[in-house]
Amino acid sequence: METPFTGPRPPGRGEPERIETAPPHSATVSIPAGKFKLTGILTVPANALGLVLFAHGSGSGRLSPRNQYVASVLNEAGLATLLADLLTAEEDALDAHTRAFRFDIALLAKRMSDITVWSSGNPLTKSLSMAYFGASTGAAAALVSAARHPASIRAVVSRGGRPDLAAGLLPLVRAPTLLIVGDRDPEVLQLNRQALEKLNDDSRLDIVPGATHLFEEPGALESVARLSADWFVKHMSS
Repeated sequence: METPFTGPRPPGRGEPERIETAPPHSATVSIPAGKFKLTGILTVPANALGLVLFAHGSGSGRLSPRNQYVASVLNEAGLATLLADLLTAEEDALDAHTRAFRFDIALLAKRMSDITVWSSGNPLTKSLSMAYFGASTGAAAALVSAARHPASIRAVVSRGGRPDLAAGLLPLVRAPTLLIVGDRDPEVLQLNRQALEKLNDDSRLDIVPGATHLFEEPGALESVARLSADWFVKHMSS
């Protein structure tokens, strides 16, 4: 199903006042990935509904302002988040000059699997259901990993993603998948329309009006964050 999104609505006067809660637990964590260690930021609100693992896009990592913003909105919605680098510092430095790793979907998906396994055994997160949020090429890695962990991943969100890079495994993704694309990103929009046909019937494509690939326009990233929070809460609470 393909749905245009008109943007978030501001709260009305009749809406209930927000109740202040304790700040979420947040810490820097080190995650084993074969012979390497990946660095991440784990944030766990009280009574978390589930855990969302982030798969960053090309040249991005745990300090990405866009993904940190989306994570903060998910935290406010009661979801734990883990923003972990998919590359080591050395790999990231090499990739910045050679682009050697950013399209290595097999490697990035393996790292997502490593992060998933670590999260399932971590005392703070092992009882939480899990989902993926992927951006750009990271969305392909998330979808490949979701296909390999069908019993563990409850939902997937792709922001401006490249699901075509995971095309062969899309029919194996059981998790309901939300594809979010800007209507001013025509090439990626077409790739996502084609990918939607290969995903399960619980998946959806939402188009953000006026948004380009990076969702830099006023209100665009806010729309992504709200759509993502609603999707995760819906599918991780059931």
